[in-house]
Amino acid sequence: VVPGADPSARQLCFAWGPAEVLVCETLFGRRGGFPSRREGGPGRAFLPGTLTACVAGTGEGGPSSSRLFVVRKDQDIYIQTLRKLFNESHGIFIGLQRSEEELAGKSRKAQLVQVSKNYRSVIRACMEDMHQAAILTRDPALHSQYSTQVSVLSAMELIWNLCEILFVEAAAAGPLLLRLLDWVRLHVCDVDNMVHEVLSSENPSKHELFWNVVDVFVLQGRMDEARHLLSKEASANPTLVNMYKILDDLMKKMPVPSLGNTQTLTEMELKWQHWHEECQRYLQDGTFASNSHMESICKILLGDEDAILEKKDLMTTWYHFLVTRLLYSHPTVKPMELRMDLFLGGESSPEPLDTILMAAFEFEMHQVIKECSIALSNWWFVAHLTDLLDHCKLLQSHNLYFGSNMREFLLLEYASGLFSHHSLWQLGVDYFDHCPEYGRVYLELHIERIPLNTEQKALKVLRICEQRQMHEQVRSICKIMAMKALRNNRLGSALSWSIRAKDAAFATLISDRFLKDYCESGCFSDLDLIDNLGPSMLLSDRLTFLGKYREFHRLYGEKRFSEAAKLLLMLMTAHIAPCSFWMTLLTDALPLLEQKEVIFSAEQTYELMRCLEDLTAGKSDKQKFQDDDIETMKVEMLRLALARNLARVIVKEGTLEGS
Repeated sequence: VVPGADPSARQLCFAWGPAEVLVCETLFGRRGGFPSRREGGPGRAFLPGTLTACVAGTGEGGPSSSRLFVVRKDQDIYIQTLRKLFNESHGIFIGLQRSEEELAGKSRKAQLVQVSKNYRSVIRACMEDMHQAAILTRDPALHSQYSTQVSVLSAMELIWNLCEILFVEAAAAGPLLLRLLDWVRLHVCDVDNMVHEVLSSENPSKHELFWNVVDVFVLQGRMDEARHLLSKEASANPTLVNMYKILDDLMKKMPVPSLGNTQTLTEMELKWQHWHEECQRYLQDGTFASNSHMESICKILLGDEDAILEKKDLMTTWYHFLVTRLLYSHPTVKPMELRMDLFLGGESSPEPLDTILMAAFEFEMHQVIKECSIALSNWWFVAHLTDLLDHCKLLQSHNLYFGSNMREFLLLEYASGLFSHHSLWQLGVDYFDHCPEYGRVYLELHIERIPLNTEQKALKVLRICEQRQMHEQVRSICKIMAMKALRNNRLGSALSWSIRAKDAAFATLISDRFLKDYCESGCFSDLDLIDNLGPSMLLSDRLTFLGKYREFHRLYGEKRFSEAAKLLLMLMTAHIAPCSFWMTLLTDALPLLEQKEVIFSAEQTYELMRCLEDLTAGKSDKQKFQDDDIETMKVEMLRLALARNLARVIVKEGTLEGS
């Protein structure tokens, strides 16, 4: 839905970008292709695909006006508070790619579990920041946005934690239930306020919610806390002491699976069976008949499904019910025995979160990834989770029919979204680097579309391309920056970029501009660059001339007149200098010809005379007529200076061979 567009009145046209769609209204009506004269009021336009947010352009609705809309595919990357999620998870991702693949068995599994926990800690930190932002903001719209993001991040951590237990850690029977209990305690927080209210009261056992809190502790397997509360009730009511002691003893003796594998599953099942029979005996004897609350707790300990369902308001979620039921009926449940059919049979259309969790409990990894891709508004979650599962060797057999494997496909989508952001694109580079099949192609296509707003950003992009031997992109960037610099009359920067691009034609063009500016102003700009061209001056003849001509000026300034004269003559006789610049070179020779000491030899003087005659003879009569008096005076002065220099050379050499 595009706010403000009215597709019923006007046809819309659009153009796809890397991560955005440009939509605009046309003047054509919906029928017949004639311009519509109907005023465009507020309306809605529907676009297919996965577009989740949009930014409307400006424009006043009127008979002859049209609106522009920029529709963004991945709006989440523009949320400032999610920057921590993208930046910190990038470091975890890179660390995982560089980790030692040779680690095997328990060491490798422990490493992958730690990586998973690191991802979860980033999600939780980001969620807490978002929660604080929601509290501090006074803008209702922002508060709503932050609250929604907190809910989304909470769901993401819930799903990730379950996947960590079932897929990454792959907890065995026994420890599996303990992990699921921790999972429920961490994520089912709706009862925390009630617990705090009861425990902070003056007389907890008299509080109206006292037994609800005890039930919550029992349902979550928090036996020590439940026993502590029951002891307060026994102290306040002496008639319940014997009943309390029996229930307390049962809760204390309840067998719990061990994480340290100090007992076998068979031993655990035998202990649990004996304990279960003892609970059954007390219930049948009517030990707790006089207190419905304690009787209800005993039934829960026996795994009575009806008794547990009576407390569904305290559990709030079906997966809390699942874990509680397993705790008291099948504590040694094996991973593949987790099934959902029994628990959600009554629901006709479960929520997306329920669908994802059910798929996880049924070990349908690909279904989990598919449902998350549909439900979540960005690719961050599925890209990183799939990469982690791929490192666990759980997705090796799943290739997509339209290209690379699932891991690479999702990473490419996520990285492509990052490239639409003005700074997060730098993270996307590393994701493309770790996509072996299509990563380089995607990087080449996306990096060409990065707006090079500043020279610093251009250098950053250029460094990335050079590190990856992306020669075409390097040339393209350098040409773009050279053209920008030339338009801004920054000749030094333009020349530097053209040399970097190895663009001979452009270097020639800029060299001509340098020479033109010299002719107009009599001095060179960017001397440091020209003085240090080095081998780069060989890129083009004109650039070579520019470098050598500057060297002539440097030699002249250092009063190394003989070397300067040889270089000046070489520039003309070797035809390195453009013909249009010969008059300037001959004019530069005048001070050398007038020196007290003879600089040019007779042979060199003849060469200068020949160059002068070639220059004047090459001009047509029309050109000669158009020459101004200054040019004519220059020619006459040169001829006079050359003649005088030749006479001085002949006298000095003491011979008449040149006459």
